[in-house]
Amino acid sequence: MRHVLLHTAFVLIILGNIVNAQVYLTKNEALALYLGDKVERKTIFLTDEQINHIQQKAKAKVESKILTYYVSPRGYAFFETRTIRTMPATFMILITPRGTVGAVEMLAFYEPEDYLPPKKWLNTFQQKTFDDDLWLKRGVYNIAGATLSANAITESVRRLLVTYELAIKKGE
Repeated sequence: MRHVLLHTAFVLIILGNIVNAQVYLTKNEALALYLGDKVERKTIFLTDEQINHIQQKAKAKVESKILTYYVSPRGYAFFETRTIRTMPATFMILITPRGTVGAVEMLAFYEPEDYLPPKKWLNTFQQKTFDDDLWLKRGVYNIAGATLSANAITESVRRLLVTYELAIKKGE
């Protein structure tokens, strides 16, 4: 009986998290909103040397040698799906042709809403470059109750800014 109660409690917890799940924008909606209708999908293959450079400079792990992104005259859109605590979040990071952050947009968030960074916080990345102090509690303020979310997004911004400079801008 105890086993059945534990199993039921576990299922209720999982269902509770699924009920809290929110999809705010689809990838296509985000692309249309930020890049317009002339969007090209590109894929690059990072070399071991590039990965080592990115990881050292950004202090963030590169998970794959393959990077897909979307480009238009308005900028470059990168989509990230990261596990925040136990559930995924998907967000878009837009880098302008000048190499600054144009936007950070949350597309889907499956953790409880308490861990969701507010739009005002996401907007603090706008116009930032890698040379800005992109670390929590330094150049980026922390969010009470959403530290793991804030850290994941900040780390992705650093990594993608370095990747843009090293592998995309130099390749154009």
